[in-house]
Amino acid sequence: MEIREAREALKLYFGYDQFRPMQEDIVSNILKGKDVVVLMPTGGGKSICYQVPAVVKKGICVVVSPLIALMKDQVEALLVNGIPAAYINSSQGAEEQYKIENQCLDNQLKLLYVSPEKLLSAGFFAFLKRLNISLFAVDEAHCISAWGHDFRPEYTQLRALKQQFPQVPVVALTATADRLTQKDIQEQLHLQNPEVFVASFDRPNINLSVRPGRDRYNRIRDFLDKRQGQPGIIYCLSRKSTESLAGKLKKDGYSVTFYHAGMSPNQRAKAQEDFLRDNVQIVCATIAFGMGIDKSNVRWVIHYNLPKNIEGYYQEIGRAGRDGAKSDALLFYSYADVMSMRNMLSEGERGQKSQLELQLVKLERMQQYAEAAICRRRILLQYFGETMEKPCGNCDICRNPPVTFDGTLLAQKALSAIARTQEQANMGLLVDVLRGSRNSQVLQAGFDKIKTYGAGRDISPMDWQRYLHQMINAGLIELAYDQNYTLKLTEQSRRVLFENRKVELVKFEEVRQTEEVPLVKARPKKELIKDALFDKLRALRKRLADEQNVPPYVVFSDATLQEMAAERPTNRISMLAIGGVGAQKFDRYGEDFMNEIMHFITEEQDKGNKIKGATHLVTFEAYKQGFTPEQIAQQRNLNLATIYSHIAALYEQGYDIRIGNFLSKAEYQVIARAIEKMGPDAKLKDLFELLGEAYDYYKIRLSLAVYKKQNS
Repeated sequence: MEIREAREALKLYFGYDQFRPMQEDIVSNILKGKDVVVLMPTGGGKSICYQVPAVVKKGICVVVSPLIALMKDQVEALLVNGIPAAYINSSQGAEEQYKIENQCLDNQLKLLYVSPEKLLSAGFFAFLKRLNISLFAVDEAHCISAWGHDFRPEYTQLRALKQQFPQVPVVALTATADRLTQKDIQEQLHLQNPEVFVASFDRPNINLSVRPGRDRYNRIRDFLDKRQGQPGIIYCLSRKSTESLAGKLKKDGYSVTFYHAGMSPNQRAKAQEDFLRDNVQIVCATIAFGMGIDKSNVRWVIHYNLPKNIEGYYQEIGRAGRDGAKSDALLFYSYADVMSMRNMLSEGERGQKSQLELQLVKLERMQQYAEAAICRRRILLQYFGETMEKPCGNCDICRNPPVTFDGTLLAQKALSAIARTQEQANMGLLVDVLRGSRNSQVLQAGFDKIKTYGAGRDISPMDWQRYLHQMINAGLIELAYDQNYTLKLTEQSRRVLFENRKVELVKFEEVRQTEEVPLVKARPKKELIKDALFDKLRALRKRLADEQNVPPYVVFSDATLQEMAAERPTNRISMLAIGGVGAQKFDRYGEDFMNEIMHFITEEQDKGNKIKGATHLVTFEAYKQGFTPEQIAQQRNLNLATIYSHIAALYEQGYDIRIGNFLSKAEYQVIARAIEKMGPDAKLKDLFELLGEAYDYYKIRLSLAVYKKQNS
């Protein structure tokens, strides 16, 4: 019963006919009262997983989020969708918080967003115990783990949720967590036999590219000139570089702002708001920007410098293409960036040797990604424990594949050495074993006695490290952070050792400039018309959003507008079939968007651009302006029978046609009896003859439309 209600809520409030893969299972488990861990990439639909149960279940869902910007965005979007929600955080005064608490006590809200600090503040648990809480949702759950990339000590206190509310289900959600972090989340939150859902981390809509760090500014300009009007983020390493780059771009005529932690709260809020509302196209920012921002129409992300770990990089590129539409991620790489980042980490982790070691190893994995010679998407997915059998075809390596060689024997030597050292060797020690080194560490462990000792003397230490990096990236080896960074075998490596699975390796080359593949190709006329309509719909969305003081993507996502531009819905039924158009949003915005589409179609027809299936809509536009069928036929140089055929089709499809202006009730009753005799699929000519040729063909066509509509 509840899952059926969940499906109905998904359509009514969010405009989707069905859940994405895995969402329905997650929702179903939450509705059964189970604890759940959800790992989904940014834009994968995590919020739906707790928002739908919140709507269906009795009581209120409490969402713990560290991000004030995200709370505000999500609450705005929920309210537009017709779902009562609010947030409590440090941005509000005591009076406003008191008002929201009273709304909770009066059962007026379905979701309440709170910060961890507010949740753990004095007296707040006592307040929560007065509510009927249906569910706790812990967002950005990776922050609870010291193994995660964004550890926040205050998050560890969230274990109090299960201690204080043992019967209330908890769902922990994150977009970035490797296997070790996933396990730690469950333990830290004291979840009870949780169901764990790990969605695919693949974001196939994002095109991945890495370019050399030289001449970055001109490369960025070329990139932007191909993406005019598309919002995007440029991540920089320092506050100074965000301002410097934004200044240069602004001087060259780009719509740009900057954002970093050194700005005042008001300055940061304005920069963020301008970007969210599409008042500026580009924001140059440090990683302080973007956490939790729910802007779905970011079309590209550029990293001006190398990020410090893959989790952060993945999360940041995930801010592009949240709506599923095509997007780009471009990373500039130089070894100087690696050295700068190492220095920053060393200064930031003073006195915390274990954390520094962890962060340096993670930086090394990021460097491997930038220097990779195999499909970049496979590397990202492997990092999060997901296997991808074939190259993705949507990264720079796949478009310009390097020359490979059969590295099976070389891989077998390395994997055998890992097995014979009982998976107790880190990379440096393993290379020493393979090269037959007689240093004290090798001799004390007795590794000079194993069969593969010295099996790779002919390969230099540097090349061995590079090949091992490739094997890690390919999923043949796992790096155990929590076991002194020792190397472990995987299921895939066992297939190489025991089933002679072939391994392709690449001879290492310095990062080179690959041939630039144009990302924006010449498009056929049909696509250009679709793009032109998309631009019109985007302008309408911006106008409506400004009027209602919400970000444009809260009205409709880019993906929804692109589907509208492709399908051109002009009545209620076809508009509600568009993904992201629920009943609430149709009532609020449907008429405006249908009118814009019809106006566009009419203009294109007048220009001589034929749009399939649109000719009857041009007739409808003229009809709405008060022209008679005879006048419309004359204006359009069409047969009068054709115009009446359009009117009949429009009426049948649910358009506002006053059929009584062309067909009286008495006439319809006579013609309907003939239709009942011959059936609604009868030919007009046969009905005309049965009626003794007493009624015009157009009246019979109109009667058929009325009959079909009444009996559908």
